[in-house]
Amino acid sequence: MFGLVATTALTAVMITAQLAGLTRLDLPLVLGTIATDDPDKARIAGFFIHLTAGQGFALGYAATFALLDLASWWFGMLLGALHVSIALLVLIPLVPGVHPRMASHRAGPASTAVLEPPGVLALNYGIQTPAVTVVAHLVYGAMLGLLLQAR
Repeated sequence: MFGLVATTALTAVMITAQLAGLTRLDLPLVLGTIATDDPDKARIAGFFIHLTAGQGFALGYAATFALLDLASWWFGMLLGALHVSIALLVLIPLVPGVHPRMASHRAGPASTAVLEPPGVLALNYGIQTPAVTVVAHLVYGAMLGLLLQAR
């Protein structure tokens, strides 16, 4: 349940930033187009893929809190900083290699991909995308820390 709340907060930050023009990253679309090429269906599928992944990460956070017997908003933010660092520096650059509908920097002009690659730190989706992503993950970690501390 806590993972659902924290993932919803993270998603709200990302969607608000996208609607405000701070980033072009549409995470539900990126994730959902792994499963379908229809953009409307992809956003729905991507939303549920993201919620599921958020639950998985929440279990990792909870295990870390329990292992160290330390659940707090600030420690959650610290874990969020680690999480987003790995996401931006390791995971995001790997996405074009496994995403069937995303171009890569190595794809030639014959590529039929419909999504542009994220680029370094996801900067292809806007100069503010890394900052938005960091804030969203800090909120995610803080929410989990607060919710699990209160428990």
